[in-house]
Amino acid sequence: MELSARSIDQRIGASLVVIAGVAGVVAVLLSVLAISGTLMKSIQGAGDPARALVLSQGASSEGSSALSREAVRLIQSAPGLRTVDGNAAVSAEALFIVPVRDLETNARTQIVIRGATMQTTAFRWEIKIVEGRAPRSGTQELLVGSSVSGKYRSLKVGDSLTIRGAKWPIVGRFNAANSARESELFGDAETLLSTHQRNGYNAVYVQLAEASAFTTFRDSLTVNPALSVSVMREQEYYRIQSEPIAKAWHFVAYIASSIMALGAMFGAANTMYSSIAARSKEIATLRAIGFGGSAVVGSVLIEVTLLAIVGALLGTFVVWLAFDGSILSTKLGAGRVIAQPSLDPMLVLLGIAWACGIGLLSGLFPAVRAARVPVAVALRDL
Repeated sequence: MELSARSIDQRIGASLVVIAGVAGVVAVLLSVLAISGTLMKSIQGAGDPARALVLSQGASSEGSSALSREAVRLIQSAPGLRTVDGNAAVSAEALFIVPVRDLETNARTQIVIRGATMQTTAFRWEIKIVEGRAPRSGTQELLVGSSVSGKYRSLKVGDSLTIRGAKWPIVGRFNAANSARESELFGDAETLLSTHQRNGYNAVYVQLAEASAFTTFRDSLTVNPALSVSVMREQEYYRIQSEPIAKAWHFVAYIASSIMALGAMFGAANTMYSSIAARSKEIATLRAIGFGGSAVVGSVLIEVTLLAIVGALLGTFVVWLAFDGSILSTKLGAGRVIAQPSLDPMLVLLGIAWACGIGLLSGLFPAVRAARVPVAVALRDL
């Protein structure tokens, strides 16, 4: 290793090729997996094990579900629900789509306004008002999530959003533990339904008396002939909603990274062959003074692995720079999820592991070939 270190200045170009190739692979792998992880965490973070969700039978999401007022009344009387001031903790909710424009690009997109019958902050513990106040029942007032509040026009506290020709003032802004809820607005369900001339809801959320009461609650609804609904835990619902996104991003991450890794390995192997040829004097000297073939193999593998680790750290740094201050926005159902991507320490370790694998595989064959050259042949070629 000492001889390798002394001659490293003669192989700067070759070393940079290995570092750059590995850095590219790691940067692609980590960036795509970090985006996928951020989306998964944001979507699934909206779920609570003590809450359940009721949709119409056959509906795959809230947007495709429809529940009548009579269905809501029957759900409210089901057993296993937590009570607040003598009333069942039930929030019948309706979704409404509103067009908005991006502050920076002026691009037009859609976000969700969630009309709720129960006070949002009382029903969802994770929602904390950080500016302004909660909307009053029966009024045209809105509460905006922090993720969308400064990204789109007319969504800051004090602004007004035009809905069906009427001005709806935004009276408060909330945080929701970095979950997908922060990508929505909340308003009074009855006022929104009246404005849009609708009479039914999309979904009913309930607070269970305790997490173990879910089975009792679900069975009481599914056996009721007056209802045609599906019931699931809130966490399960958001896990199902996030799975297609996660699978797609993971497919892209591993396929793209694997193709790039093959290219990086061939490039690194070719570089190592050239490097070993340039170090024939050094290797011959090692063999002549008694070092065996395993020492040569070890020296080459250690060198290429260290270069690969440097590449992994460089790739990680590039991703960190790219994510710094960036905002991720993607479509989910009828609305959007907005979150800030971040690098998880486990992803960094994964990137280093991939780099070590690339380094070891690309250096193995050149190292073995160098170790198999007879000492007499190596000395004669000097």
